[in-house]
Amino acid sequence: MELKLADKKSELLDILRIQKENQSSNLSIDSATTNGFVTVTHSYEMIEKMNSRAKQVIAKMDDQVIGYALVMLKEFEDLIPVLIPMFETFKKIDYNGQKLDQLNYYVMGQICVQDHFKRKGIFKKLYEKHKEEYSKLYDYCVTEVSSSNLPSMLAHEKLGFKTIYTFTDQTDTWNILLWDWN
Repeated sequence: MELKLADKKSELLDILRIQKENQSSNLSIDSATTNGFVTVTHSYEMIEKMNSRAKQVIAKMDDQVIGYALVMLKEFEDLIPVLIPMFETFKKIDYNGQKLDQLNYYVMGQICVQDHFKRKGIFKKLYEKHKEEYSKLYDYCVTEVSSSNLPSMLAHEKLGFKTIYTFTDQTDTWNILLWDWN
C-alpha cells in the first residue's frame, strides 16, 4: 500500500467513486451502522478546486485508490452549502480561550476507506499522512462527524481527536472534533 498526495485526475475520480459507494443514502442501515458512512457529495470540480490548493491524502493499492482523507481549507467554506453551518459554528466555539475560526487549522473534509479494506489500519495511516504533510503548516486538524456515525466517532477518538462542540442543524446532530498537534 502507498500513502500519497493525490496528483492525478484518475485519483480524484477514484475518490468520488469511493465516496458514492459509501454515501449514507446508498447504504443499508445495517451497513451504515457497522461500517460508517459519508454524507457530503463532492463534484469533480469541487474536489479538483480543493486539490489545487491542498493535495488530498490517499491510500493506493495496485494503482487503485482504496481510501482517502480530504483537505478542506478555510477559504472553501462556501464551496459546499451543506457545510456552511459547520463553518458558521466555528465562529462560536471557544478553544483554549480563542474562537476556533481564528486558529490556524484546516478541516479534514471527509475520510473513507473501501469496505473490504476497513479494519486494516488504513484510517489511522491516512491521518498519520495528514499529520506528516500538514502539521508543519497548521496547528490543528478539525472535522465534523455525525453523532449517529459511531464507527467514525470511535476511530477519531482513538487517534486523539477530542469533541469540542456538538450542534444540531436541519440534517443531523454533529460533533466538532479537533486534533491538537501542539
